[in-house]
Amino acid sequence: MKRFLILLPALALAAPGFGQNLKSNLPYASPAHERHVLDIYAPPGAKNLPVVFWIHGGGWQTGDKTSVQEKPRAFAARGFVFVSTNYRLLPAVDMGTLTRDVAKSLGWVHAHIAEHGGDPQRILVMGHSAGAQLAALICTDDRYLKAESVSFSVLKGCVPVDGDTYDVPAIIETAETRRRVHGQPPAKFGHREKFGNDPAKHRDFSAVTHVAKGKGIPPFLILHVADHPDNTAQAFRFGAVLKQAGIPVKVFGAKETNHNRLNANLGTEGDPSTKELYEFLDRALK
Repeated sequence: MKRFLILLPALALAAPGFGQNLKSNLPYASPAHERHVLDIYAPPGAKNLPVVFWIHGGGWQTGDKTSVQEKPRAFAARGFVFVSTNYRLLPAVDMGTLTRDVAKSLGWVHAHIAEHGGDPQRILVMGHSAGAQLAALICTDDRYLKAESVSFSVLKGCVPVDGDTYDVPAIIETAETRRRVHGQPPAKFGHREKFGNDPAKHRDFSAVTHVAKGKGIPPFLILHVADHPDNTAQAFRFGAVLKQAGIPVKVFGAKETNHNRLNANLGTEGDPSTKELYEFLDRALK
């Protein structure tokens, strides 16, 4: 039986409670797969505002651009245009294709965001979980954005949120050693399978591999859950590599929270991680 792709039309409407306009399901590729779409939240009358480019999580297998919680409202209140993108997922495509989708989406944003009130020369990249790995990678491995004619010079900051794969070989070794020591069966679809069973690919999909002086890599704020050992280790590992290369970086561990709550609370009043985020944005846009 043949399957037909139906793309929903781009919709422009007021986003309830957000005090901004939402343009939904804008295609960023041609021809566009059903997941080659993004949403733009812009304050009324937006013009030349800095842009947050958000990459959702979901283990590279699930997730959707609509899972943004308080972020569009919070960023609109601070004078930002907020973009949330979809991308194709595992196992339908491989990790390289998936990453190139994200880069293509950012390329479209750079080319078209001025039409929606954003400044293409002031983009901040953020992502949660799997989206944190993707954000960190496209902000350190310049091959992805160069293919979309985007320079690192337009990136004013990167905020990966509670990722565990800035160093893919390290998380594979950690997880597989833990399972072996405790007599647990191998994961059915673990990091090794997701990133391909090739050590060279594991290194290539690791942001730490690509950090170097003189590339124009933007400043980083690395947020993580303080009492999660794997994500904490990965955050500090990545932070140390960035610091060694002379790239401004702060690693912040959020206490009394968890993986999902850290993300959901970003943009809420009184949240410590949000305070760190706003201070980072202020520094990045000076």
